[in-house]
Amino acid sequence: MSLKVFKDHFGRGYEVYESSYRKKEGFSFFLVKGEEGKVLVISGEKVPEGVSFFKKHQMGGKTFFFCERNHENLEILRKYFPDLKPTRVGLKASFGTGDRLGITTPAHVRALRGSGLFPVFAQQSVRENERTGRTWRDVLDDATWGVFQEGYTEGFGADADHVKNPEDLVAAAKEGFSMFTIDPSDHVRNLSKLSEREKNEMFEEILKKERIDRIYLGKKYTVLGERLEFDEKNLRDAALVYYDAIAHVDMMYQILKEEISDFDFEVSVDETETPTSPLFHIFVVEELRRRGVEFTNLALRFIGEWEKGIDYKGDLGLFEKEIKMHAEISRMFEGYKISLHSGSDKFSVYPAFASATGGLFHVKTAGTSYLEAVKVISMVNPELFREIYRCALDHFEEDRKSYHISADLSKVPEVEKVKDEDLPGLFEDINVRQLIHVTYGSVLKDASLKERLFEALEQNEELFYETVAKHIKRHVDLLEG
Repeated sequence: MSLKVFKDHFGRGYEVYESSYRKKEGFSFFLVKGEEGKVLVISGEKVPEGVSFFKKHQMGGKTFFFCERNHENLEILRKYFPDLKPTRVGLKASFGTGDRLGITTPAHVRALRGSGLFPVFAQQSVRENERTGRTWRDVLDDATWGVFQEGYTEGFGADADHVKNPEDLVAAAKEGFSMFTIDPSDHVRNLSKLSEREKNEMFEEILKKERIDRIYLGKKYTVLGERLEFDEKNLRDAALVYYDAIAHVDMMYQILKEEISDFDFEVSVDETETPTSPLFHIFVVEELRRRGVEFTNLALRFIGEWEKGIDYKGDLGLFEKEIKMHAEISRMFEGYKISLHSGSDKFSVYPAFASATGGLFHVKTAGTSYLEAVKVISMVNPELFREIYRCALDHFEEDRKSYHISADLSKVPEVEKVKDEDLPGLFEDINVRQLIHVTYGSVLKDASLKERLFEALEQNEELFYETVAKHIKRHVDLLEG
């Protein structure tokens, strides 16, 4: 067996990821880690056509080709093993695991393997790519190498998240993403900033484009025994908030259909100040269906506060009542799931959310995996953590501007006064969590901090994987009930 021969001859110089081992058409493929980092090893009489390698060894009657983990070699791996290509999720209960570092997927696989949730291992937003300097290709390739490393063969999705413009949409489609989340928040109006006169005038402008009043006025719905009806005021308000946003979504959908034919399409109206009432939910679905937009997921703006990196702030009783209404509406119209954004660490709402939706849901996490990675740094390299902490403090006011958080820097501890053994405990503080959560871009743009952060995580790889997997598994277990 190629793996045994390799370990017998190279065991001292390389760590072998045994879970990655696969055979196909006379070739053996597996990952190892040595002084040159992680590399792909292929055993065979020759390498598959198109594969590039930087050295080869003949040992024990076997020839081993050492190949870089680059995009071109990964594309050939995908031809041999189609499960390394992302696929549609559809209406299965699903869970997204954003990875700002590009090295965390093995931990995500461990957390989700064997669960009832379909994983979306490659998930990143345009905003995150801009701050980390990564591309759609980087995101998908990094996740795929992680999937290969862990020997995961059950399928996964790839989500181009919070896309606002056609250029980013088309670029993600060309790289092979299977899911696209459209963020039309730039086209959503905030009703609280408008006077009644302004609302009426703006609604008249909409009616000049299209007489939607003739479609909706007087239309009635019954949801869990509650009667909902469009009247002049609530139709006006629904149209003001969502009409232009839905037009933008429609435009993006048509562009995407010209690029690819089979994909999951998510509509996100969660990053707004206006909570999505049940009637607003109905308006969005009716308008999307009327325009022929086929969508898999709908992310609503629920009541309460959904801040990054911490648990839900709000009345759980009211949320439970509301999510039951929204879930019933999704069943009434059929064909899509309710999506929960800013899903990281919202432990208190998961039981009600999962129960109400009955498995018709998608949950997104991202920053929480980065937080767990930095927590590992606090365990293994206290001084490096303190540098990261100080960098975060220096850049917090700028970095926080595009995130919904309430962290108060006057309440974060002075890191120099915290004992080494107490540093991991800082991640129980909601202000510290949000401080670290939103400043990832500034930390990763510091070349020295980035290099040492990655080095520390690589040297403590199992602890890193175990820590992240345990935290994500907490999410999964609650969602599975």
